[in-house]
Amino acid sequence: MFHLKENGTTAKTEILAGMTTFLTMAYIVIVNPVILSAAGVPFDQVFLATIIAAVIGTLWMALMANYPIAIAPGMGLNAYFTSMVLGSDGAIDYLTAFSSVFVAGLLFVILSLTPLRKVLIQAIPENLKYAITAGIGLFIAFIGMRMSGLIVANDANLVGLGDLTSAPVILTLVGLFITLIFMSLNIHGGIFFGMITTGVIAFFTGQLKFEGNLLQLPSLPDGIIIWNPIEAFQMVIDFGLYGVVFSFLLVTLFDTTGTMVGVAKQAGLMKNNDMPRMRQALLADSIAGTAGAMVGTSPTTAFVESSSGVAAGGRTGLTTLTVAILFIAAAFFSPLVGALSNVAAITAPALIIVGSLMIGAVKNIEWEKFDEAFPAFLIVLAMPLTSSIATGIALGFISYPLMKIFRGKWKTVHPILYVFAVLFAIQLFVAPH
Repeated sequence: MFHLKENGTTAKTEILAGMTTFLTMAYIVIVNPVILSAAGVPFDQVFLATIIAAVIGTLWMALMANYPIAIAPGMGLNAYFTSMVLGSDGAIDYLTAFSSVFVAGLLFVILSLTPLRKVLIQAIPENLKYAITAGIGLFIAFIGMRMSGLIVANDANLVGLGDLTSAPVILTLVGLFITLIFMSLNIHGGIFFGMITTGVIAFFTGQLKFEGNLLQLPSLPDGIIIWNPIEAFQMVIDFGLYGVVFSFLLVTLFDTTGTMVGVAKQAGLMKNNDMPRMRQALLADSIAGTAGAMVGTSPTTAFVESSSGVAAGGRTGLTTLTVAILFIAAAFFSPLVGALSNVAAITAPALIIVGSLMIGAVKNIEWEKFDEAFPAFLIVLAMPLTSSIATGIALGFISYPLMKIFRGKWKTVHPILYVFAVLFAIQLFVAPH
């Protein structure tokens, strides 16, 4: 089934690679429920939904695409989901927000089955793609610093430095330092092991407490949250969530495609600069994202941490089958994860470090070309300052064609980008958002 001999690998190597990949991305099982539960979603709901989405996407990748690329809810869009709900002052609840994730997932399925995916990817300038990644990195790093108390509200300048002598902040700094050591030593699963080590310190310093059993049967308190496409589309229309849906769709599309191609290149699986079975691979993410929204989690993506498994020798879907099995096993540890999630200092370093990895995309932006650089700068700046990925994308997509027009380069802009600019302008200045 996995063509191990053809790919020059063995079952033992694939299983060890799968274990490596799981350890490097296992932090999402803790971090994702922490972030989404702040929007009011029951913790157990998000915990199991995270695992369900990861298992569905990763199993599809293993059995249908035969790639060593794991799928799970992505960082950044989960924080955006929560900030959207909290920033609406009660106008949007998490049930409504999940309708936008569900719609985005359905649209992604359609794009994955048609040539529109390639057209859309080619229409968006590379500099804007890099800016979106970098902006999300700053956004989630900001969330991590805020939830840990490293930065606090400040009347003089909105934000300021927190109390560095408080126990939670000290634990955050210690956890960050330990995790950075693991990362510097290139230890697979450095972020995960950093969280576990920080948890141990928190336990012995009295900041982490366990009550009851550490194991329990998985449960979904809210059951299936949304399943009717008609109702989902209607909620998006009623609440004017067009920009939100587009942001979920756009970021997932770019992130997933870029990660898949990058990992496939690393594994030597590209054929004539083309990725075989690309459609099946994209369907893994789109189907997982749709299913995840139904049970209560934010959009999924291909995890760049899959590269650690490839580095350990993973070349086929047996690697990702192993990852899926380990995610299933993790479903029984929700009390343990719940206890860890109650200490912000355990999860905050992961957010900060992942943010630092994502901000690296700014090096690829053509800063010497002002008509390329300024729209990218707006995206990077606006995302953390407005707590909205959609607003950042909107400002970049509006300013980019405008600058090209005034530079006399309007013909270099893809027609689709002009359409996006108009739609985003309507969304920002006319429609509710």
